[in-house]
Amino acid sequence: MKKVSISVDAMGGDNAPEAVVDGCVQAVLEDPDIRVVLCGDSESIQAALDRNTYPQEQVVVLHTTEVIEVDEPPVNAIRTKKDSSLVKGIRLVREKRTDAFVSAGSTGAILAGGTLILGRIKGIERPALGSFIPNSVGFTLLLDCGANVDSKPEYLYQFAKMGSIYYKTFMNKENPSVGLVNIGEEESKGNQLSKEAYKLLAGDTGLNFIGNIEGREIPAGAADVVVCDGFVGNVILKYTEGFATSLFGMLKETFLSNMKSKMGALLLKGSMKEMLTKFDYTEYGGAPLLGLEGLVVKAHGSSDAKAFKNAILQCKKFSQEQVNAQIKENLDIVEKE
Repeated sequence: MKKVSISVDAMGGDNAPEAVVDGCVQAVLEDPDIRVVLCGDSESIQAALDRNTYPQEQVVVLHTTEVIEVDEPPVNAIRTKKDSSLVKGIRLVREKRTDAFVSAGSTGAILAGGTLILGRIKGIERPALGSFIPNSVGFTLLLDCGANVDSKPEYLYQFAKMGSIYYKTFMNKENPSVGLVNIGEEESKGNQLSKEAYKLLAGDTGLNFIGNIEGREIPAGAADVVVCDGFVGNVILKYTEGFATSLFGMLKETFLSNMKSKMGALLLKGSMKEMLTKFDYTEYGGAPLLGLEGLVVKAHGSSDAKAFKNAILQCKKFSQEQVNAQIKENLDIVEKE
């Protein structure tokens, strides 16, 4: 089994560096073929490591002196903070010293760093964030989830191609279905972006394009891969997360309202736990930036140790399955007019 090395931004996210370090330790303890390089303030990182027992040969600390904050202008931060944990971590991927990079830091900085330092796969117009969200029959890959607020039709077409390859690899499903988010099922519905994107998607016989899908169809699993611009995708993603949290909060309140409900909750405890797990974002790691010359994974800003562990394990599968190589081999680039 090929060993995989992953650089991690130890200073990114709401719970850094403790949750980041704990997640990395959990990952290397679970998989001896994983090596992590923790980038950030060495003193803080070591203090967090000292709370754990771990195989030291699988964990390396790379000291950096700067941190990119979430409110900084992304491009300027990447260009001026050369010794930041984020920049150093991505550079390790460019230099082939690691196979992937994980961060829960600024989405804008991660996108800018990935694009400026690694570069896009030749022919790819824009990288896209792809995130798995649960549906009633399994999982939907939603992209773009926020990397490109403004998009062109050819971007959405390429998102669909990359998403189809990624879904096939991670879900082991041949010819996954692809849907385009719209306000109606008819081909004539939507704004100019969706109408033009529909033509490109429908014209590719290699894609299992099933047409437009409405927002209410996404939770029902109407399509394996759902494509939209980053503005719409981020709204869908955040709404899904918020609705799940609110729903389970209401259920808990209802179950604890009286003795009869409490007895019913005990009977349903196993099933409820299973459903909660399905809606728990920490189970799925992070969102890869598809389309870059190297793997960059954006973890949720509030990720805990479990989320970081799963993001790292996700990187190993991405690397071993050679997703980028498959994208390069199978992606037909839309010619510019």
